[in-house]
Amino acid sequence: MTDEASRQTAEDHYYAALDWYAEGHHQEAISEYEAAIAADPSFVDAMHGLARVYQDTEQLDKGIAVASRIVAFDPDDVLAHTSLSILYQRKGMVPEAEAEANRARVLGWKQQLKQSKQSPP
Repeated sequence: MTDEASRQTAEDHYYAALDWYAEGHHQEAISEYEAAIAADPSFVDAMHGLARVYQDTEQLDKGIAVASRIVAFDPDDVLAHTSLSILYQRKGMVPEAEAEANRARVLGWKQQLKQSKQSPP
């Protein structure tokens, strides 16, 4: 399968997952997110969706694993650090949750600063 075809397959599964999630069918959403990631292992949006549905279904260790994978792929992903913070908090891992919240906050500030430097006054 070509890269373009793999991406299209991944997106098809991703949009199906969004629909399942919106309808409250978490297991079906998980299956579709996993299929999207299998088709395109770099599909970060699908990873975010999967981490969220794991969070919602209290599968905290799985959510942490997915969010950690996003951070490994993109250490500057604010949402991934925020997700890790929430997941750690729910698991009772307060120091880890606070550390991730701080990382997310600092990354957010850096992104805002970068954008303000790029925008004309």
